[in-house]
Amino acid sequence: MNKQIETIRNTRASLLEQLNDLSIDQLNQIPQGVVNNISWNMGHLIVVQQGICYQKAGLPLLIHDDFWLQFKPGSRPERIIGEVEIVNIKQLLITTLDQLESDYENKIFGNYTGWSTRLGTTIVNIDDGLEFLSFHEKLHSGTITALKRLVI
Repeated sequence: MNKQIETIRNTRASLLEQLNDLSIDQLNQIPQGVVNNISWNMGHLIVVQQGICYQKAGLPLLIHDDFWLQFKPGSRPERIIGEVEIVNIKQLLITTLDQLESDYENKIFGNYTGWSTRLGTTIVNIDDGLEFLSFHEKLHSGTITALKRLVI
């Protein structure tokens, strides 16, 4: 198992555990002075994983275009995310990571296109991408933890 994928898996498992007791209203609440909510951050984790790993390798995404548009970088929550969608997002946090792990082991990311992050980090291959993705996951996990304190 790839160490970065294992770290992301542990981060997501912890995140899902801490969100189990929150209501749909709490997951969708945008606290004053904040531009997004917990549900958006969860969807955003999935979208960024897809972009960093699959899109940059020229591979099809494992999510629908409308999901991408709703949670892509620079987007904001535009509507209430219902219970069925929350369940789907929670499942995607696991299933997309399972697929990523399988695809990584099968070495399908050979045509990875290098790029630079907004922070100036250069990503040249899937391993660099996974390292940056792990950082991104922890960043948003911290954001979600802070948002949880504001909505309970």
